[in-house]
Amino acid sequence: MKKMINTERVEGRIYQHNLVKKTVQNQASQNFGKEFISGNIEVAVDEEGLVVIPVHFTYVVETTNSGNKNATYTNLDRIINGGKTWVTDGKDEALKVRIDTALALNDFYTQDDRLVSTKVNEGGFVTIISDLGPENERNTFTTDMLITNVTRVEADPEKNIDKDYVVVKGAIFNFRNALLPVDFIVRNDEGMEYFEDLNASQNEPVFTKVWGRINCGSIANEVKEETAFGEEAVRTFERKIKEWIITGTSKVPYDFGDETVLTVAEVQKAMQDRELMLADTKKRSEEYRAQRDGGSTPAPTATPSTTTTTVTAAKGTFNF
Repeated sequence: MKKMINTERVEGRIYQHNLVKKTVQNQASQNFGKEFISGNIEVAVDEEGLVVIPVHFTYVVETTNSGNKNATYTNLDRIINGGKTWVTDGKDEALKVRIDTALALNDFYTQDDRLVSTKVNEGGFVTIISDLGPENERNTFTTDMLITNVTRVEADPEKNIDKDYVVVKGAIFNFRNALLPVDFIVRNDEGMEYFEDLNASQNEPVFTKVWGRINCGSIANEVKEETAFGEEAVRTFERKIKEWIITGTSKVPYDFGDETVLTVAEVQKAMQDRELMLADTKKRSEEYRAQRDGGSTPAPTATPSTTTTTVTAAKGTFNF
């Protein structure tokens, strides 16, 4: 398997944050008592403060594995201790940052055991800067993607869809080569036609590199209610937007199946690993709810086998 590309650049002014310092509470952990920083930084990447992109940090410690000072920890510490934000200090005073991060998934199960997988910007390197780059380069992503489905969504004013767009569905990989099922959007007319013409499917996926922009914000919509007399009743509500928009792709896709690129067996193994991870996530969710609702122990659940198996499945099983 090639080294998979999965990078993002989020650059702008800190809009707000909820970073905090914590210590590891698990006494069984070798890091028990160790201090770390976690939380979210929300970055306004445009000049109007309308596109605000959150980046999550789960566990950032003061030193790296090699014992060197962790620059990201130092900068997060600076943000916690006096870093000015757009919300509290205004646009002109807000600290400017560049975050080189990656696309990840937050997988969790709802009360009715429904799997929810939301795209998140996870971790990375934080740099405090004095000048910002061009606005169209502050919220970018580039990733390798195994495409299994392309669907056109037609315009529908009643659903606030004012123009056709295409949804590109498939999977990407993180730095551990874990498989992440995702979907992206294409709004460019030429791009929509290109992806539809790929004829990608679960039986014949297309492996290629895509890039584009991250768009997070909200749109105000008005709903007017007719009245028998007098003025119409007008209600205004905000619709949250969080989308990854493809603006370009490699001219020639990768040779999927080549041992130096990505093989069927490697994808099947990654799919199996994800199923094991999800089973563990579901089990922990059930145990947490049982303790929360009265401390009872949940009924035993089947634990999937972790025995290594030889993968011989066909391409048609790429059901992501």
